[in-house]
Amino acid sequence: MQGHQDSTRGRGFTLIEQIVTTAIVAVLACVAAPALGHLVARNRLQVAQSDIITALQQARALAVQTRHRVMLCPTRDGRQCTDDLHWETGWLTGHYHGDHTDQLDGSPALADGGHEQLNIVSTAGRRRIRFQPDGSAGGSNASFTICRPGETDGALAVTVTNAGRIRGAKATEAQAIRCAKNE
Repeated sequence: MQGHQDSTRGRGFTLIEQIVTTAIVAVLACVAAPALGHLVARNRLQVAQSDIITALQQARALAVQTRHRVMLCPTRDGRQCTDDLHWETGWLTGHYHGDHTDQLDGSPALADGGHEQLNIVSTAGRRRIRFQPDGSAGGSNASFTICRPGETDGALAVTVTNAGRIRGAKATEAQAIRCAKNE
């Protein structure tokens, strides 16, 4: 009996051991928190860039598949296009008629709720992206810049060429500054 009691005594932790372990975990958490915050912020930028690329690809594919013009436009309410350079509150995709139509015909085919914790700014002259039935994006090249409000670090860009090609990249310094200033 005596041997059984001695063997079970050494299995627990003392209060001192638990306090030391908790202190070590707290120190490690304090060291890791800034890096984790940066990782989360970078991930938000990448997700937004990916979402814009996907929306543009889907709009282009819809135009080619249906042989009708398709427009991608910013929205604030999820129902109508806005005349804005800011896309962080979301965007709509759908068919339209005419070259200078500012609204979609009927309900949007696709909608995205946006990324309100970020700034997403399009090229000054391009408030809408219009894809023709051949997949081209009439007009001049357009770009989107994605950044954290007030910060240029890590800003990303998406470019749509006149031919309809879509490409993601790191934002230029000028794009990042314009985005951070929310212009």
